[in-house]
Amino acid sequence: MTSGEQNTKSLFTRYMEAFHASEAHTVVCPPCQGETPCKVGAPLHERFARLQDAYLARQK
Repeated sequence: MTSGEQNTKSLFTRYMEAFHASEAHTVVCPPCQGETPCKVGAPLHERFARLQDAYLARQK
């Protein structure tokens, strides 16, 4: 995704895309189902958490 595309997507849309990517990875990755995510999963989960925090802060 280019920065222009990211700017046109709403925060909620990016948050939901990050959620789906994180969930899809977790389903097939046993390490990510535990407390220590794998090298691929960690950035996915971190992006989801960061966007979730931003979205929830905006809702307040």
